[in-house]
Amino acid sequence: MMPPEEESPDGDRDSGLVLLHSPKSGSTRKQGCDPFAQTQRSKLQHRRARINQQINKEMRMRAGAENLFRATSNHKVKETVALELSYVNSNLQLLKEELEELNSSMDVYQNDSESISVPMIPLGLKETKELDLLVPLKDFISEHYGEEGVLFEKEIKEFMELRQAMRTPSRNEAGLELLMEYYNQLYFLDSRFFPPTKTLGIFFHWYDSLTGVPSHQRALAFEKGSVLFNLGALHTQIGARQDRASLPGLNQAIDAFQKAAGAFNYLKENFSNAPSLDMSAASLTMLVRLMVAQVQECVFEKMTLLRAQNDFLSRLQLAQEAARVEDVYSVVHQTMSQPHVKDYVPFSWTTMVHVKSEHFKALSHYFAAIALCDCPAPSDAELPEQEKAFLQFHVTMPEGPSLSVLLQDPEERRKLGKAHLKKAIMKHEEAMRIHGLCKILRKMDILQEVLSFAHKRSLSKYSEIDHEEDFFETGEAPDIHPKTHQKPEIKSPNFSQVKVTDLFHRLGPLSVFSAKNKWYPARRVHLMRGENGFGFTLRGDSPVLIAGVIPGGCAAEAGLKEGDYIISVNGKDCKWSKHAEVVQLLKSTGKEGVDIGVITLQGSECPKAVDRKAAVMSSGSGMLKSDKENSRKSLMNSKSASTLLVWSKKSKRSKKSTYSGVPFTAVGDNEAMY
Repeated sequence: MMPPEEESPDGDRDSGLVLLHSPKSGSTRKQGCDPFAQTQRSKLQHRRARINQQINKEMRMRAGAENLFRATSNHKVKETVALELSYVNSNLQLLKEELEELNSSMDVYQNDSESISVPMIPLGLKETKELDLLVPLKDFISEHYGEEGVLFEKEIKEFMELRQAMRTPSRNEAGLELLMEYYNQLYFLDSRFFPPTKTLGIFFHWYDSLTGVPSHQRALAFEKGSVLFNLGALHTQIGARQDRASLPGLNQAIDAFQKAAGAFNYLKENFSNAPSLDMSAASLTMLVRLMVAQVQECVFEKMTLLRAQNDFLSRLQLAQEAARVEDVYSVVHQTMSQPHVKDYVPFSWTTMVHVKSEHFKALSHYFAAIALCDCPAPSDAELPEQEKAFLQFHVTMPEGPSLSVLLQDPEERRKLGKAHLKKAIMKHEEAMRIHGLCKILRKMDILQEVLSFAHKRSLSKYSEIDHEEDFFETGEAPDIHPKTHQKPEIKSPNFSQVKVTDLFHRLGPLSVFSAKNKWYPARRVHLMRGENGFGFTLRGDSPVLIAGVIPGGCAAEAGLKEGDYIISVNGKDCKWSKHAEVVQLLKSTGKEGVDIGVITLQGSECPKAVDRKAAVMSSGSGMLKSDKENSRKSLMNSKSASTLLVWSKKSKRSKKSTYSGVPFTAVGDNEAMY
């Protein structure tokens, strides 16, 4: 995964989001959707926020009551506190049930098309509290960077506005880009303001998506993980709203659910010690499997649109696709039934997954029956291909005559088709029975309509092929071998999709001016040009490094040292200046000399190396060939909770070097002397 590019102050941000222009400042600010817009989805999110706050209040009351119960020895007080605890626990149970009903409101996220489709399961967004970063960041800028914190109020407020906007992302591509932009900005915030040995005292508060239980941490990793969770949740909502009666809608739904699976899987692999259950490994595993199952369901629906022809092989493929959907939903149901997940996942979700598992098993047997009963017996030319397909169709071969006889004898085909229909009807009825056990699903008319339609269709077909003179006992149809022609893909988030510019770029390039680096107070040095120039060697860009100082030269006498970074020339800020720009400023100085502002990183001094390099320079036998101080450091991915989701960064080495006042014989082929 590549990091967001660190651009110069003039770099543009590429974003497809809606921008609001401020007439006074000329700045642009990204917006989420209107939090006061009375859409069904926003009303749902408002109810979620209200329930989260009530749960938070009740949990604080319960914690206080439990502490008092443990602390007191007064029997009467213990009785009163125990009674209060029972009231609080009852309230928490009611709030939990209300939130579960809210998480089961799948119909709100579905599309408005008149076509009948099985509803998909979307996730609600995690809620968070507002965060005031103005004072902590201003203080850190003053303390760590030695700059006036008040001068960066605009940047801090812009970041806070971006955070506020990402709390209510719109349910489209712009909303996804908004979350991604904020997530990428967290990389810069982490690098600028979160040193490895110190905390800012900022707590990030987030509510569990399904239980509403609040959690808070100082680690920026918790903020990153929560935003990534919401990115996955928003993908599920976008997938659920697609019109799956059309091929473009199905492709968009498949893409959305695959990206949701990728976001949850990336979070699971890069985040440990989750403070909330929705981000635990068990929960994320369940969500990844659920998204993959929903992708597989969309693939089946896509096959029904594409395989419009009613030939034997196409219907066998549909039966195997349906069996594959049943297979993956069975795995999801098993995952949801595990001890660590069962009490956490809404009962309506578990029931829905179970219903779908039985429903698609019924469909697989229905399409097998249709292939056998509605398609004509194969000709001698078609027989080999159909035999090959049928050999791989059942998990175990059906009892009875040989394969060639079975496929060519209409009566044998009808018998096996009847067995498949019998099993289909049993599974349809089981799906309807399980559906009836859940009060929330019983209210979902569209699901009941789908189940009822499929059941009646199988019954009708069974009546059609059932003959009065049938005296044979209908056998047991073997299970159908699951097979798919489009395997779901788990698409990891593409963080480079949304390019951002570091809001705090005025602090200087991250290669030097970051939270992990420490430097001595800036020094101002006045230099006069000598007969052999200033007496130092420059290297690199943004900021330019003093790579070498000639002993006894003007630079050495003025106090400049190897490893110093030039941050200003005659009062002009040079943190972002290119090599040639700094050289030009130095060359343009007159007899009065030049004022240079420099800083020295702590821990970068190495006297032996300095002496050795100075000796090499003075003898003219060689030059400095590397610039480790000024190269960009590689940022490695970490799985610890405190350093979640960092970007890797390629090392860039500058090939430019300027040697001021060095003998001509000491200058290499790719170097210029001034």
